[in-house]
Amino acid sequence: MNLKTILTLLSLFTVTILKANIYTVAEMGIYPDAEKVNTECLQQALNTVASKGGGILKFSVGDYITGTLEIPSGVGIYLDKEARILGSINPFDYAGYDPNDSRELSGLISADKVSDISISGEGTIDGRGLELALAIDSLHHTGIRPDPNYNYHRMRPALRPKLLDFKNVKSLLIEGIHLRGSAAWGLSLNKCTDVIIRGINFVNRAYWNNDGIDVADCRNVLIENCYINSADDGIVLKSFDPCDFNDNIQIRNCEIRSSASAFKIGTESFGGFRNVKVSGLKVFDTFRSAVALETVDGAILENVVVDGVEAMNTGNAIFMRLGHRKGATPGKFRNVTVRNLRCDVPFNRPDIEYDLRGPDTNVIHNPFPSSITGIPEAKIENVTLENIEISYPGRGTKGMGYIGNYRLQEVPEAKADYPEFHMFGELPAWAFYIRHVEGLTLNNVNVTNKEPDYREPIIFDDVKSVCGSINVNRAE
Repeated sequence: MNLKTILTLLSLFTVTILKANIYTVAEMGIYPDAEKVNTECLQQALNTVASKGGGILKFSVGDYITGTLEIPSGVGIYLDKEARILGSINPFDYAGYDPNDSRELSGLISADKVSDISISGEGTIDGRGLELALAIDSLHHTGIRPDPNYNYHRMRPALRPKLLDFKNVKSLLIEGIHLRGSAAWGLSLNKCTDVIIRGINFVNRAYWNNDGIDVADCRNVLIENCYINSADDGIVLKSFDPCDFNDNIQIRNCEIRSSASAFKIGTESFGGFRNVKVSGLKVFDTFRSAVALETVDGAILENVVVDGVEAMNTGNAIFMRLGHRKGATPGKFRNVTVRNLRCDVPFNRPDIEYDLRGPDTNVIHNPFPSSITGIPEAKIENVTLENIEISYPGRGTKGMGYIGNYRLQEVPEAKADYPEFHMFGELPAWAFYIRHVEGLTLNNVNVTNKEPDYREPIIFDDVKSVCGSINVNRAE
């Protein structure tokens, strides 16, 4: 996509950038350099564009190495096709990493409390996350920069910068860019409004916690026509603020590969999720769920529609969970529709070819069913499943994990556990396990198992007001 096209898109998006000029980094005395870390000069160039009334800072062909850059209001970054912004592999080049730096640890490119900004073009932003994360890990173990929240269970540091980190931004466009290799989460939005993320290609498989796109307590967000290949969740909505929520989030026509879940709401779920529409997802080689909808910290999750999911080689089709991990009271989960979903669940783990594979389950089990589960004091309400086709591998045997129908009471409530499709251990159904639900509509729901399985296809436990049924094609 050329700069003229980007400016046309921007003209529909923000008045500030429409009226602005285009500046090149060469005009600012900055040239490609494969070795020099040029944070100070690049930040000065962005500030200069802002001081001239705003505009686009254009990067031409070549490599530009930098630590944290903060985008001012009214400024856009544009990368030519073979231009690359490379993250420094020196952790001290990132805002907030030095103990004497009072700023919060941010990302390679960040913005806070600004408006009318953009990142666009055909070039690449590469965080070089593996090298950066390993440097951070070494600094912790040598005592040079201890990480107070180091994860000794997983043996990885927590103090890692994101790739793109935007907070309290109004009017943000991210268009056409190639993103690579964060040391942590990839593209993070927190309390942003009026956001368009369109046509990005994001391979985020450098290190652990490599989510693709995280949206937290934002409003009016459109994510479309994106390719995401992530070592953690692909696109995930979160809510960290009990007094805030996500509202009017649209996600459409995206392709996702993930060693966790493809589309997820949760796990952090303190405020709420309202008016979410997801359509046209293609999911491949994904270890956990194609669609995971979770509220476990008191959030309200309501008015969510997922319409059109094609999931191949994916470990779990649908996971819905209302729990009570944190918060004074359980949240609410209501008015959710999943329609036009097709999923093929393999017998073996789908991400076996990935370098970074999701942590395996810690229970002996047969293939897991889809599940919709509340808790006795907080039931999931008004769920519709329509035009659903899920193919399961079968091969469930009593010699692996045996839970017969007469042992339903042994399935744990797990109210405060981390929400995940394997959280209950072995389940007594191979297709759907549904518990503590009031109001369930089933319209043209079809499940198939390819080989025999000792379990029943569907288990309903404390489920009221069911309309419709699930069609079962069972291997004999």
